[in-house]
Amino acid sequence: MKPHTAPLPIDLAPIAGWLHAQRIDGLTGLRHPRLLAGGTQNIVLRFTGGARDYVLRHPPAQPRANSNALLAREIRVLTALEHTAVPHPRLVAACTDPAVAGAVFYVMEAVDGFNPTVAMNAAAPRHRMGLELMDALAALGGIDPAAVGLGDFGKMSGFLERQVRRWADELEGYNRFTGWEGPGALGDVDAVGRWLTDHCPAQARTGIIHGDYHIGNGIFGEDGALRAVVDWEMATLGDPLVDLGRILISWPDGQTPRPQTMRVAPLEGFPTRAEMIARYAERSGRALDDLPWFEVMACYKLGLILEGSHARAQAGLADVATGERLHISAIALLQEARTIIARA
Repeated sequence: MKPHTAPLPIDLAPIAGWLHAQRIDGLTGLRHPRLLAGGTQNIVLRFTGGARDYVLRHPPAQPRANSNALLAREIRVLTALEHTAVPHPRLVAACTDPAVAGAVFYVMEAVDGFNPTVAMNAAAPRHRMGLELMDALAALGGIDPAAVGLGDFGKMSGFLERQVRRWADELEGYNRFTGWEGPGALGDVDAVGRWLTDHCPAQARTGIIHGDYHIGNGIFGEDGALRAVVDWEMATLGDPLVDLGRILISWPDGQTPRPQTMRVAPLEGFPTRAEMIARYAERSGRALDDLPWFEVMACYKLGLILEGSHARAQAGLADVATGERLHISAIALLQEARTIIARA
């Protein structure tokens, strides 16, 4: 991520004081802070603390109701991944007491590399980048949650069955935004939901899922190696194929981007969807007969999430241009769901 030049949105003094009191080996001070992200989701700030750099992750200046809980879950996940094959930022320190600095926060080691959706390194081998995403995803899905202290991290029973109702309720909730035109522009959303309900896989595999697994949540080295998967705030327990479906719906075949295609350029050189699927099957050892269901679910879920921004924009609560762009993507995602259903 490129540093932002905006003023810092939070007071770092209590955080610096807390870090000093922890006496963490090698972490001395909180110098040269620079924002990597400081929007409505989370504040991500890189700083120098001795001979190396670190990254602070903190809720937004105006926290959401669940901001502290989400950061606490991220802390649990990063702790659990410490001795696994999943590339991730190493957790250095975590404060789960909001009284210290007004919110839960944590510090992790800085990962040097590039985010392809921010600034693509033209020299990096893109074919390797795609395959490394599959290797990391297979490694994540192969972890026994109980063995790493995450046995209670989510309710696995009925997980897949609950998903349609969960996101249908989300869509219905947008009716609270005055001015929203309603779900009609998205096409027959209910038909997609019915297909998902009627074709829900009989069995689900229990694993840790990232919840928003796509190339924009990866940091890569110039050699194409995936150095870290970041942004774990949506992690939970579920079927790992949820993450596979999520990345595949944004993965292009060919060089022509669609509204829901990952925002990376150039697109040539990345592995094909078929290569990605084959790599995951090889590394995970899983049968992928039910993969179309997970792709449809990914389209359904992401499309309804994006429509929320459109609803807020129509109510005057978000940027209109952004809302319209995401609305177009939502329409495309629901249409992609219908295309997959027609092929299934």
